[in-house]
Amino acid sequence: MKINHAVLHVFDFVSCVNVFAHDELDLSAKNTKRYVAGHAKRALGNLDNKRGSFAEDSLFAPELKRYFRGERDFVDLSVQIAEYLVQELGRMEKTESTDLLVIDFEDEASAVVGDMSDEELARAYEAKGKRYFALLLLEARQAYMHEVGTGEDGATATGIARHHAILPNPSQKVQSYAVIESGSLAVAFCDKARTIAGEERWLIPDGLLHCSMEASGKETFGTVARIVEEVAQEYGANTAVALSKAKAYVSEHAEESDEVYPEELGREVFADDAALQKRFEEAVAEEALPEKVVVEKAVAQRVAKNHKIRTDTGIEITFPAEYGENPDFIEFVSAPNGLISIELKNIGHIENK
Repeated sequence: MKINHAVLHVFDFVSCVNVFAHDELDLSAKNTKRYVAGHAKRALGNLDNKRGSFAEDSLFAPELKRYFRGERDFVDLSVQIAEYLVQELGRMEKTESTDLLVIDFEDEASAVVGDMSDEELARAYEAKGKRYFALLLLEARQAYMHEVGTGEDGATATGIARHHAILPNPSQKVQSYAVIESGSLAVAFCDKARTIAGEERWLIPDGLLHCSMEASGKETFGTVARIVEEVAQEYGANTAVALSKAKAYVSEHAEESDEVYPEELGREVFADDAALQKRFEEAVAEEALPEKVVVEKAVAQRVAKNHKIRTDTGIEITFPAEYGENPDFIEFVSAPNGLISIELKNIGHIENK
C-alpha cells in the first residue's frame, strides 16, 4: 500500500478547542506511516462495508473529482471536510472528542499475467494499484496510564492517571469512515445513526457525501443464505446440504465475478426439486432482492468458503462448502425416525485441534 497524503484534524469537544492542521502528517516517521496504512487497509477490506453511489446533486462528488484531477489541494479539501463535520458533531447533545484522519492512498496492484496484452502487462508491472480517498472519524478512547514524577521529598514517585485522548489502534474497528475509489467514485463506508439537533441522521452518507446506502456484500449473502435455509426447512430438505451448496456456488463464482444471480443460485441449490426452485424464487421476490446482487471475492473467501454445523448433541463440524454435495467426503443420511446420520469418508489422518 502506498500512502500519498495524510492529515489529522482534532475535534476536542471537552476543551472546545478544535485544531485544523495545515501541514500533512510526516509519513517518513515509521510509526505514523504504520498507523495510517493500518487504518486505510482495515477500512478498505472491512467485510461490513456498505456500498453507495453519489446522488446527482451531491456537492461532495464534484469537489472530489476536482481533487483527483489535481485541481484542488489535499489539505484544503480536508479542512473543508473537517469544518463541516465538526459543525454537525457540535450540534449533538453529547459528543465524544474525535480526530479526523484523511488519507490519499493506492492499493497494491494485482499483477496477474494470464492473457494480458503487452500494454496491460507493462501497466501491471508499474505496480500502480487503484487510488482511494478515505476519511475516518477516530473517536477518542479513555485509558489508564502510569505517571512518573517527584514527590514532596524529592524522591521519584509514580501514579496512575486517566488519559482522555487515546486514538484507536489500527487493529480496532472504526465506526464511521468512507473510502472512495478515484476511477468509478464507488463509495464504501461504515457509519452509525446519530441524533443531531434532535434528528436522527447518518452523518457520512446522508450529510457529507450525499450518497445512497446499499447493503454490504456480507449482508447480501446473509439474506440469500437465510432464504435458502428457510425454503429447505419449509419443504423438509436437509438445510446443511442446501446451505453448503449455496456457499459453494458463491465461492466458485467469486473467482470470476462478484455478481451473483439469486434465481440461478436457487436452480443450482435445488436442482432436484422444481417445487423448491419455485418457492425460492417467490421468497427472493418477497425480500425484494434485485436480479443480481454483489458479493465481493473477499466476502466469498471469508464467509462462503467453509460451512459449519452444530448438532443438537453438541458436535460441531466445519468442512469446505463444496464437500456438502460430494458423498465421497461427507454424506447426510435421514433415517425413517427423523434422525440424521453424518458420515465422513476417505479420511487418511485426523489431527487434534
